[in-house]
Amino acid sequence: MKRNLILITMLLAFVVIVLGAYTRLSDAGLGCPDWPGCYGILIGVPESVSDIEKANSEYNRAVEVDKAWIEMIHRYFAGTLGILVFIIAFLLFKQDQNGKRHIALGTFIASLLIFQALLGMWTVTWQLKPIVVMGHLLGAFALFNLLGWQWLRTLSLPTLSNIQLPSGLYIFSWIVVVILFCQIALGGWVSSNYAALACVDFPTCQQQWWPDMDFHNAFVLWRGLGVDYEFGVLDHPSRVAIHMTHRIGALATTLVILYYVTRLWAYSGSIKLLRNCSVVILVALIAQVSLGIFNVLFHLPLTIAVLHNAIALVLLFSIVSSVFIVGQARN
Repeated sequence: MKRNLILITMLLAFVVIVLGAYTRLSDAGLGCPDWPGCYGILIGVPESVSDIEKANSEYNRAVEVDKAWIEMIHRYFAGTLGILVFIIAFLLFKQDQNGKRHIALGTFIASLLIFQALLGMWTVTWQLKPIVVMGHLLGAFALFNLLGWQWLRTLSLPTLSNIQLPSGLYIFSWIVVVILFCQIALGGWVSSNYAALACVDFPTCQQQWWPDMDFHNAFVLWRGLGVDYEFGVLDHPSRVAIHMTHRIGALATTLVILYYVTRLWAYSGSIKLLRNCSVVILVALIAQVSLGIFNVLFHLPLTIAVLHNAIALVLLFSIVSSVFIVGQARN
């Protein structure tokens, strides 16, 4: 029951993350300028002429019904996810079949969920502040992988205790996770600062290998409150700097993951799970790099941009899964 609950929660978390990406990329993040309701309406959005006129008079943002529904649907799914995560956290407080309580993990998951809810609120009330939007994305990815790690622990995996892997591989696998997580953070910074189309050619940018860039302003994390960040506030050289940093990071991350896959494959002769995992990582990596290039060449089509977010999550979880497997078989 617990295993199935975690799996269902993971699937719902995946849907929420994809919906969040769709909301952000379709410019519906401020489809509702208040929280938790939408123009003061908790269930639904203003649709009648009278409701729209009232909302327009009370808020500084005109009602766009389609964008309001996108935002509210995301909130409804996120709210349902929150209930399931709290149930899992409660179950972790109770004794499992081995008589153990996972109080620290349950507390951390519940705390992360509460912080995610706060970030969701601040995303709206602080008008798409980039550091909040990026943090909301990273929190969602972290929550999904925490659930995934717990789900892996419930599986009946083949016995790996008789297979010895070097401890260095386990340490390196965590380094790969950290590097990829940082690259995902850069992707979130690109998106939240509307820098995805700062370069519309590839592999050059504006037909140059090193265009004019402003790194000083590109990575200012806090610019105060009261600023509307929708569609971005940075000048073009700053957005180019963010975009190019993400490209360079993507190249470095790709090389690291490719090396990691070769290491996994070299040690996977007697561990079929590890071999399968390395294949999934490689396929996800190729897909992710291709989608990133397509985003530039085709000027950020919504479907490809959303898929870029989804495959990033798949890639991260596939590497986290490999960490779990390597951990079961290390010296």
